[in-house]
Amino acid sequence: MRVDTTSGGTAGDGPMYVAAKKIYPQAVHGRFRRIKWGVLAVTLGIYYFLPFVRWDRGANAPDQALMIDLQAGRAYFFSIEIWPQEVYYVTGLLILASLILFLINAVAGRVWCGYLCPQTVWTDLFMLIERWIEGDRRERMKLDQQPMSAQKLAKKGIKHTLWLAIAMWTGGAWILYFGDAPTTVVNLFTLQASPITYVFVGILTFTTYSLAGMMREQVCTYMCPWPRIQAALTDEWALNVTYKTDRGEPRGSLKEMRKRADEGLPAGDCIDCYQCVHACPTGIDIRDGIQLECIQCGLCIDACDTVMEKIGRPTGLIGYDTDMNLARRAEGKPPVYKLIRARTVLYAAIIALVGSVMLYTLTSRSFADISVLHDRNPVFVQLSDGGTRNGYTVRLLNKQGYERTFLLRVAGLPEDTRIEAVGIEQSIDGNPLITIGPDRTREVRVLVFSAPGADLPQSTDVTFQIVDVKDGERATAEDTFKTR
Repeated sequence: MRVDTTSGGTAGDGPMYVAAKKIYPQAVHGRFRRIKWGVLAVTLGIYYFLPFVRWDRGANAPDQALMIDLQAGRAYFFSIEIWPQEVYYVTGLLILASLILFLINAVAGRVWCGYLCPQTVWTDLFMLIERWIEGDRRERMKLDQQPMSAQKLAKKGIKHTLWLAIAMWTGGAWILYFGDAPTTVVNLFTLQASPITYVFVGILTFTTYSLAGMMREQVCTYMCPWPRIQAALTDEWALNVTYKTDRGEPRGSLKEMRKRADEGLPAGDCIDCYQCVHACPTGIDIRDGIQLECIQCGLCIDACDTVMEKIGRPTGLIGYDTDMNLARRAEGKPPVYKLIRARTVLYAAIIALVGSVMLYTLTSRSFADISVLHDRNPVFVQLSDGGTRNGYTVRLLNKQGYERTFLLRVAGLPEDTRIEAVGIEQSIDGNPLITIGPDRTREVRVLVFSAPGADLPQSTDVTFQIVDVKDGERATAEDTFKTR
């Protein structure tokens, strides 16, 4: 079998792959472009500067508004503190994010990709830098066709230097969420940060530079799984960027269409200017219908509307529309929009349910916890006075930022049962008083003694309970008391 090296395939069988064709998106102006600039400014502003926002949590907690403290095992989000035992909140957030993505898809297709996806946001920023340095579409195409010169080398060098600077700050900003931001910045620039910090900054710098600067639409078309997933989830009522064939066809040059109109022949509004193609960041022709590469960014709408205004035709030849309306207009029926339908209502209801459950558990959660581990060997000890002793390892958790004292009780056994916490001398009515530092856990060895001659079954269910002596907050854990 002869290999066709020019096409990347085998002779006679067709190409095995299509070589990437460089795309030169043209700058456009309009309402969707302004929305994208606004989203870019807000999202990148939050990402880059949120680590520097301060939030007072008291003397024993970090004052960074959003931080994941891996060493302490805490995640902080303003007034909310998440412990490792509460990782289910992360699961809930992931479920919510998936459901919201499904809802967005049901309403407007792949619009997430066009406005909010990090790949799109950083690619827009990189392309803005590229236009500032090298010019718009025609200037960039001419520059790439020119032989290497001092001017070309300078422009390319400046562009890639700025790209690397943005990519490096992107990686550095990510690291700031895992430690005190001002301190981390100083350590990074004075070369005092840990080696693993520089490794992660390097990885994120490389990926941002490569994906947003070099690969761009290749990521959206080939690497990202979401286009395939959303294609299976969408329906005929979802809004997508659509070329309205009923109005645009037949298409041709402006001169030809005016001539056809003067002769009373069908003449579409599309003048075959290709501005929609030139504006597309993935290089597709939206007039060929909905395609996998389309990220629903709306830039082709702005480009087309600009042309329609110049030639005195109504805007909206390309717009957000549905497959159902294309069929209805072909039949001479008015368009119908159903943003509220069974699919969107179901997604919204599940989002509300999951969000409500998370909010309830967050607002009603306890700031104290207890876990109990029964001794394995021996399970129990028969005492010389006829009583029985069981040993437990009790771990108490104080999630507050101040020291607390808890009263330890054991329920489910006769009143003459004795409790002893090893190393704890303070007690009330025989129940140990255990003090725990702020934002700390404490492990205590607890011995439970049944009274001599007590008639107990082989296994008795017991409840360990801790009660804050000041505010009365309680936490319980279940275990058993063995006698045989």
